[in-house]
Amino acid sequence: MAGGHRPDEDEEEEAVIGWQEKLFSQFEVDLYQNEAACQSPLDHQYCQEILKLEDSDGRKNRRIFTYTDSDRFTNLEEHCQKMTTAASEMPSFLVERMANVRRRRQDRRGMEGGILKSRIVTWEPSEEFVRNNHVINTPLQTMYIMADLGPYGKLGYKKYEHVLCTLKVDSNGVITVKPDFTGLKGPYRIETEGEKPELWKYTIDNVSSLAQPEEEEREQRVFKDLYGRHKEYLSSLVDTDFETTVPGALRLFVNGEVVSAQGYEYDNLYVHFFVELPTTNWSSPAFQQLSGITQTCATKSLGMDKVAYFSYPFTFEASFLHEDESAGALPEWPVLYCEVHSLDFWQRYRVEGYGAVVLPATPGAHTLRVSTWRPLELGTVAELRRFFIGGSLELEDLSYVRIPGTFKGERLSRFGLRTETTGSVTFRLHCLQQSRAFMESSSLRKRMRSVLDRLEGFSQQSSIHNVLEAFRRARRRMQEARESLPQDLVSPSGAMVR
Repeated sequence: MAGGHRPDEDEEEEAVIGWQEKLFSQFEVDLYQNEAACQSPLDHQYCQEILKLEDSDGRKNRRIFTYTDSDRFTNLEEHCQKMTTAASEMPSFLVERMANVRRRRQDRRGMEGGILKSRIVTWEPSEEFVRNNHVINTPLQTMYIMADLGPYGKLGYKKYEHVLCTLKVDSNGVITVKPDFTGLKGPYRIETEGEKPELWKYTIDNVSSLAQPEEEEREQRVFKDLYGRHKEYLSSLVDTDFETTVPGALRLFVNGEVVSAQGYEYDNLYVHFFVELPTTNWSSPAFQQLSGITQTCATKSLGMDKVAYFSYPFTFEASFLHEDESAGALPEWPVLYCEVHSLDFWQRYRVEGYGAVVLPATPGAHTLRVSTWRPLELGTVAELRRFFIGGSLELEDLSYVRIPGTFKGERLSRFGLRTETTGSVTFRLHCLQQSRAFMESSSLRKRMRSVLDRLEGFSQQSSIHNVLEAFRRARRRMQEARESLPQDLVSPSGAMVR
């Protein structure tokens, strides 16, 4: 350690310190020379050692000293450790209770964890019970290497003490050094505060003798045992057998999130959503829930829109069993429906919009924005009823937003249904697909590509279907507009005449 630039004092000091070796500071020398200040047996022991040092050549160290595991400083340091960076932090109840747990006791007896105890809950635990059964009650020994960085002639003041290095050893023989040995790095720096700030630099080197072959073998055994226990712990968290699908089947895993909703008339929104599986060849586990309701969320202004951020997670699993190998058989894909409601102060809810979207047919991360609409009843009375009383027109079958899965006819009539475009709901989906076709060889994959190829073709045909459906709707509107005009404005060819 080196610092300062005064010619009348040597500001360089070097000390070789062993594990739990006690080097007294000037403050301890002044304190323990007075026998009246000694209270514990350890204080009297330090008093005798200091008196022997004074009778001999005295202390060889001036600024560098140590606090061992038995010193009072170690208890206070662990008790006063801060959990945050706040300057005026007050220790919480948990911090105070944890400070009473002596983690450095080497004589602690192990728990018989494999024996089933009849008393699972102890309503009035004793202090000894807490120390012996606490999860973090790990045997640990600590040592601090300190430095007295006071000005020249003012050594022995507690306010000038600084921690240079902290060493900890647990019962498994693992040594923790903080900060680490200097090595090829530059020295550590400490800047003191006060009227005359000073800069101190110090290095920490490992000068221990080389380990013997027997010690190295023992260390390797310790590491092997530690890694083996960690591997067993990881194996206990994950099942050892990888579950595979049956031939010709595809499993779909979706980890989704209802991100936000925006563009709606009223505040305090919540979303009811569910996934509809096609009736043919699709199934889900019995425990699986395919629906959910978010929390009620207040909106915040974002530009011209009011946005409600839900961040509501959901997950589900479904399986598709492909049985028809014909080229024309195209698998239907699950559909995600959503229904947005608003809730007012009087616990009255209003329907804000319905929407639906086909789940992505490709695996990966997808962000979907679902536009919604709501049924509209003409007239001022209906809007007054919606504003004052709450409630509005609702769909009995939510799948009526698209083509219901139970519909078997050729044409689905929505004649007379008046709607109004409302806001949109944003979903974030992470899709995972599992099938044996992914790991088949190239020769077998040509015969078993029905599931994968049809999924790719499904996304393309779905987009083409949407374009054709929009074109048919436009032609239907033009035909209705022609029929509503007087006959003298329509030419024999069907074109309108100005």
